[in-house]
Amino acid sequence: MKDRKRAMAAIVPLAVVLCWQAPTAGAVTLEECIAAALRHSPDVQAALERVSAAEAAARQAHSAYYPMLGAAAGYALTDNPPQAFMMQLNQRAFTMESDFNNPDDTDNLALSLGLKYRLCDFGRRGLDSEMAAAAANASKCVLRGLQNELIHQVTRGYYAVLQAGAFVTVREETCKTLEESLRVANERLRAGSAVKSDVLNLEVQLAQAREELIRARNGVTLALIALDTAIGVPMVKYSEIVKQAAPSAQRPPDELDQRAWQKRPELLAARQMAAVRRLAARKARRQYLPTLNAFGSLDWNSGLSSGFEDSYVAGVAAEVEIFDGFRRDASIVESDAQARVAVAEVESASNRLRLDLATAALRAEEAWERYEVARKSIESAEESLRVTQQRYQQGAADLPELLTAQTGLTGTRTRNIAALYDCLINLSNLERAQGLLVGRYAAECPDTGTVEKTP
Repeated sequence: MKDRKRAMAAIVPLAVVLCWQAPTAGAVTLEECIAAALRHSPDVQAALERVSAAEAAARQAHSAYYPMLGAAAGYALTDNPPQAFMMQLNQRAFTMESDFNNPDDTDNLALSLGLKYRLCDFGRRGLDSEMAAAAANASKCVLRGLQNELIHQVTRGYYAVLQAGAFVTVREETCKTLEESLRVANERLRAGSAVKSDVLNLEVQLAQAREELIRARNGVTLALIALDTAIGVPMVKYSEIVKQAAPSAQRPPDELDQRAWQKRPELLAARQMAAVRRLAARKARRQYLPTLNAFGSLDWNSGLSSGFEDSYVAGVAAEVEIFDGFRRDASIVESDAQARVAVAEVESASNRLRLDLATAALRAEEAWERYEVARKSIESAEESLRVTQQRYQQGAADLPELLTAQTGLTGTRTRNIAALYDCLINLSNLERAQGLLVGRYAAECPDTGTVEKTP
């Protein structure tokens, strides 16, 4: 009977681990969490709205190439001599018999259709259109950079939940092992082959293990809250996510593209904004040039007792500012300074992203090496505890030796779990630093259009 209990005590922890690793239908996968985050994250929604606003601004800038057509209507009644005189002329109703100084009440119904078109502004409209298009492209790059970062945050949060769940499993196994050791110690105490202090020490160790189990379960709750926050909506339950099979880590690639940071959306956005600033500087210098506009209108005027008489006007006008209080000079200085700032920001972004990639690569390699060391030590720690438990049951080992073996196994399992998920998170961080995450999940991303090059 005792041998059967010992066998069950050894089988239960193994069954818990196997159940943890077995995939079950209905599990919430990492891909589902990422897809939900890309749909519901408020940061992504705000970035999408900024893209829409930038595209609308680009359409507004391009509208300057089209003519402006407007209509107006008005009715007036007057006995003012000049106004009455002009109304009668427009209605072609003026006669020499009229009393110029004391006209009768004169009314006029005026309809007008006006047209305006800018013939030439020496490229300022084109620069406005190019600036707006580059700004729209920059907003799309910012969106993709945000999505790339969000995918990593969700991945890290997802693995943090799995890690917290694995810690709970380890703490539960530790409690069960200590309970079995306490049972054996009580049997030995009743048989006279153990002392009361062994039982008391095991009870203290069991109480501490149960405290650690409570903390581990609270860690799961906090990890779930963090994951839901990253997703943007509460969608993950612990009972669903723990059904996911324990992932396996892979070694980072030996050969890494050291210039992958040049394709990062953040750098592309900085370059687009630098293009905007350069175009703004070019536009500022063209403020000294004139503009040439064409205009025209069709007018219909009528009194209440007469029919409409039509007329038209058409012409061309050139405008140039001669003096504006040195506003244009200051505008050129400002735009040149902003262009230089944008160039410096591109260089700063390049340095930052280059360092980000190098750091991510080193951390991924370090995490993999730590995981390899931790993984190889588990079997040794498990075998050490098994042998020590047998020796303790036979009276060949004392309690401190047993507790040392138990503590060693718990610490080894904990380090292995921490190393595994640290390795997975750092692999995701390495892909983020290369800008690959958003490309991998592009099919699940909202349509953001293509990033166009600005001449």
